[in-house]
Amino acid sequence: MTQLSAATLLRLPATVKRPAFDPASLKAGIVHLGIGAFHRAHQAVFTEDAIAARGGDWGIVGASLRHADVPDGIASQDCLYTVENLAETPRYRVMGILRGALFAPRDQARLRAVLASRDIHAVTLTVSEKGYCLDGNGRLDFSHPDMAHDLSAPETPRSAVGWLVLGLEDRRRGGCGPLTIVSCDNLQSNGEKLGRAVMDLADRLRPGLAAWISANTAFPSTLVDCIVPAADDRHRARVTAALDVRDAASVQREAFAQWVIENRFAGPLPAWQAAGAEVVDDLARHQRLKLHVLNTGHSALAYLGLPRGHEFVRQAIADPELLQELDAMMDEEIGPALAPLDVAAYWRRVKERFRNPMVDHRLAQISEDGSLKLPQRLFPLLVANAREGRAITRMAALVQAWLVFMARTPSRDPANAILSDWARAGADIGRALDDPRLFPAPFREDLRLRQAIPGLKKKGGLKATALTEE
Repeated sequence: MTQLSAATLLRLPATVKRPAFDPASLKAGIVHLGIGAFHRAHQAVFTEDAIAARGGDWGIVGASLRHADVPDGIASQDCLYTVENLAETPRYRVMGILRGALFAPRDQARLRAVLASRDIHAVTLTVSEKGYCLDGNGRLDFSHPDMAHDLSAPETPRSAVGWLVLGLEDRRRGGCGPLTIVSCDNLQSNGEKLGRAVMDLADRLRPGLAAWISANTAFPSTLVDCIVPAADDRHRARVTAALDVRDAASVQREAFAQWVIENRFAGPLPAWQAAGAEVVDDLARHQRLKLHVLNTGHSALAYLGLPRGHEFVRQAIADPELLQELDAMMDEEIGPALAPLDVAAYWRRVKERFRNPMVDHRLAQISEDGSLKLPQRLFPLLVANAREGRAITRMAALVQAWLVFMARTPSRDPANAILSDWARAGADIGRALDDPRLFPAPFREDLRLRQAIPGLKKKGGLKATALTEE
């Protein structure tokens, strides 16, 4: 079958939305690191809609730091790709916002040149939590293998932080002007942490660069929200039927999308607000609801739903017993911890999104990287509730469910080796709580918190299967 390309764009069915501009004439104004499905379904859509509303040369040059298949697939289609909007009746649009798709290890010279271009005013990132190479305190981990590489070979970086430092040094030398660097990952205070990591590495590698960065670069924090299931055969078949051409780079997403950006910029940017983005002075309220309600709900559905035989979020949220447990956790434990925020109203909206019958969001995908996600999503509320004498039973059950899952399920989690060794040694939960690589100090120091997790089977509620049971 014919592949999507610039030549086939004008022959697509009238039901398929096309770019409001000529993609070939659009110049690049943004570099994006981590050209995965989420970026193409979220920030790229906001940016293309901003161009349609207000104009501007805000094309995106995307780069993958790890894998060549995605950028090569996009490049083979003249950088066009389809977004399937999973409403009750799916809608399709072909995106023309991407003006380049690079594989950083192979296309180093091209990526370096575009980062230093005077036409580029922003860099955005979706590299996942582990892509920031941070330690447990949110600072750059210089013992991380990627950091060790970038310290020894700074002209050929491996990490996103290393690429930013190299690009900023080139901009300083070339007098290329200020830059706004926008983290779009699910990392609380993501802009602050990214900016600190960049400054830490710059201090080590480039004398004088940190001062230039402080004067010429902004790192706004953001909140991003849109469910973007991994592409699968059913999605690809629907896209092929709708377009009558084959698309090797299509993405699917729910209809809902939110982008909240801290009002801290270093120069011109697309009219993202005209496309529905919110620019605010303080993200705290948005961040806390998203992180501790939606993201924690996702983790709970994954670690409690997978052992019950569920594959997708929509199946797990339809499980009456599991839903009752999550409702109680939100009402009795998370709600009081986040007061005065309206957790109940937010959770009602989230549940409706989770029930979307068109969204096949895999629980296995959500379950990845729990050792990075739970310390942000769950541990702060669990620790605070234990300290204040509030209910902790159901949040503690989620911790146990994660440990049970990790003991039985090989994963790509950064702590996989630690947890595998722990499981082989007998999977004693107390021993896991003693490991500072897995749990912060309160899990060793707070007796009530510590006792809540191993004693769950006696306390009622929906529990993970015991480690010793088969």
